[in-house]
Amino acid sequence: MPLLTVNGRPEPLPAPATLAGLIEALQLQGQRLAIEHNGQIVPRSLWSETRLVEQDQIEIVKAIGGG
Repeated sequence: MPLLTVNGRPEPLPAPATLAGLIEALQLQGQRLAIEHNGQIVPRSLWSETRLVEQDQIEIVKAIGGG
């Protein structure tokens, strides 16, 4: 099974193999996120266009509000 690394943990390559597909597979839709793909920040507008391949390194950070 092809794997990529998400926040330091191995994860299966999603179908479709895009950042948007990964967010759906991880059930993170609708959350305020910042995503780094192989060391580069990817704007939300490009998540559905950003293709993933085996051994990609992904970092996902959730925004947490407070007061």
